[in-house]
Amino acid sequence: RGWMQNVPLVCRICVPEPDVNEMAYAMAVEQLMDWEVPDRASYLRVIVLELARIAAYLMSIGSYAGSLGIYTLPQWTLGDRDYILDIFEQLTGARVYHIYIWPGGVRWDMPEGLPDLIEKTLSYIEKRLKLYDDVFFRNRVFFERAAGIGKIPKNRAIEWGVTGPNLRACGYGYDIRKLEPYAAYGDMDFEVVKYPELGDFEVISDGCDAYTRIVVRRLEIDQSISMVRQALKKMPEGEHILKHPNWLKWKAPAGYAFSRVESSKGEYGYFVVSDGSSKPVRIHVRGPSYTHGINVAETILKGANIADVSQILFSLDVCPPDIER
Repeated sequence: RGWMQNVPLVCRICVPEPDVNEMAYAMAVEQLMDWEVPDRASYLRVIVLELARIAAYLMSIGSYAGSLGIYTLPQWTLGDRDYILDIFEQLTGARVYHIYIWPGGVRWDMPEGLPDLIEKTLSYIEKRLKLYDDVFFRNRVFFERAAGIGKIPKNRAIEWGVTGPNLRACGYGYDIRKLEPYAAYGDMDFEVVKYPELGDFEVISDGCDAYTRIVVRRLEIDQSISMVRQALKKMPEGEHILKHPNWLKWKAPAGYAFSRVESSKGEYGYFVVSDGSSKPVRIHVRGPSYTHGINVAETILKGANIADVSQILFSLDVCPPDIER
């Protein structure tokens, strides 16, 4: 397939958060082409990526709560996630597979009135988060079931290739958005959430466990909300995509490129090889879910109670399509 024809494919690697794969692929192609993305497109990318991150975390937290038998929360989180999908539908025309981030920019500019809807939705989510905190995150059942369960040995986390919230729950402040900023993340003011800096939530374990992993995700929603607002405020006028005579027919110079991005699941790395033709020779994707869902899970599940297997797996936040691409 041609360079642009691959965009609808890569977004299917992780259904709950498809945009990060679009971003990683676009960045690799832009390296090959030596393209500089318009500033406005960079801010639009941040908005989409962080909204997708919020939606993914809502699904993740709700699914985890359901594994503990607290079934109210998944009904709330999935319902609230739909408001984020409403935004995507207005911006991209699709609720799940957006095919919005392209090499060279984004497909469409932000329609009039959408910033107001985004702010309204973010304010609503903030109010709902307080309810989540009262019902679940300060629930004694959550404390007693999750603390100390599914521990990843801190001294082995790096060796095992753990990334994302699972790594930050072990106390490592490693976030690609902060360490190697891409898009407009360099202009965003945000904190890297990690153990033991858990805000108003109790530190009831020594980290690396199911409790800390879920709390880190909850706090990262706050950071994502802040970044979306910053991007809306700072976004400049201008073009949303590079000018090109024919987006479907073009050739990339021979060579290779590597890009990596931060997702709600962990780190995605894309290695793209071109032979100078109109389609790539090779695209290799390194996602976080094989590491977390196979290598890490098979180790930390040994000796666990059967009743805890579900919550341990949900606390790792694995995306099954990413395991076998």
